[in-house]
Amino acid sequence: MPAQASSFAFFLFCYYAHAGTWSTYATLFFADKGMTVAQIGVLMSMIQVLRIVGPNVWGYVADHYDRRVLVLRAAGFAALAGFSGFFFGGSFAHFMLAMVILNLFTSGQAPICEALMLSEMKGDLTYYGRIRMWGSIGFIVSVTLASMALERRGIVTLPWIAAALLVATILAAFLLHDVPRRIHQQPPPPLLSLLRRREVIAFFASTALMVSAHTSLYTFYSLYLERNGYSKTLIGAMWSLGVLAEVTLFYFQSHLFRRWGARRLMFLALGIAVVRFVMIGFGSHMVWLLVLAQLMHAATFALHHSSAVMSLQRWFSGPLQARGQALYMSISYGVGGSLGGLFLAQWWQRAGPESVYYVAAAMVSLSALAAMLSFRWQRRDLY
Repeated sequence: MPAQASSFAFFLFCYYAHAGTWSTYATLFFADKGMTVAQIGVLMSMIQVLRIVGPNVWGYVADHYDRRVLVLRAAGFAALAGFSGFFFGGSFAHFMLAMVILNLFTSGQAPICEALMLSEMKGDLTYYGRIRMWGSIGFIVSVTLASMALERRGIVTLPWIAAALLVATILAAFLLHDVPRRIHQQPPPPLLSLLRRREVIAFFASTALMVSAHTSLYTFYSLYLERNGYSKTLIGAMWSLGVLAEVTLFYFQSHLFRRWGARRLMFLALGIAVVRFVMIGFGSHMVWLLVLAQLMHAATFALHHSSAVMSLQRWFSGPLQARGQALYMSISYGVGGSLGGLFLAQWWQRAGPESVYYVAAAMVSLSALAAMLSFRWQRRDLY
């Protein structure tokens, strides 16, 4: 078990408590402020758009100066300053500026924390899932408690809840310390040379398409349920159910990966994702079907995320650790997430909410094709 396991767990708990609560209910907050569906789609896409820039900037700074924890702390204070913009003003432009500042600084925190974890683990990912699951637990606890507060006090209390969680994230960063950089006998390969390799391009295309499909959840799922008559309490419960399934998978995943390997489990996750999105689109008025689809989050997020992180170690490790994690966040969640969110927002308006999830299933099918090419092109089988 890594020496800082409890500190990593606490930071991830706080970080994903804030990220989960804000992303789950922000659509309802913006709708309450009079934003249209198209405007909400653009505002929520900033969570993904800023992941194109933020993780790479902070990943480079953290690796170059070897001061990852200092970057975490500074980003936390800057994010809190940006978030203060949600307490006043009500125009689209005002909210856009606040979203840009907030997500510019928060977008780099998770990959830097994960890079610290991976550095301290020194390639042994046995305990990765059991530490990472605390981020999911933070999500469950916060989203559930926030749903109760929002039912009682109204959506106007959301900024206060999210700001308090940002403060907790800053405090958690002060419990971490930097991991000494490992000395490598040979310099790492140039970053651009790695990014030109066809198997790397196919890998990132696959993860970007998978995240694009998941923006149908991250951006629109709460609004989708509300438009179909579900209460905020039930919306929070549905999110918590999905993340509870995710936590369970993270806890037991080491046994699965030892037996089946990252490649097989990634394809399993992609197959389940196609089924899941079709079920959500088809079952908008069938709670039991939506519940079953949420349980599949264990595979479509947790299993896929861990498979991707383990596959990423094939190319990005050691002195490229933080930038590798940053690239994964930027390309997959930044490029894939932002383009997916903007595209699906337009699709929602033209073809209706249910069809968004059928399009998401098609995106996952393309993701599986790209993953197949990536694994085929790799020079040797490490899976």
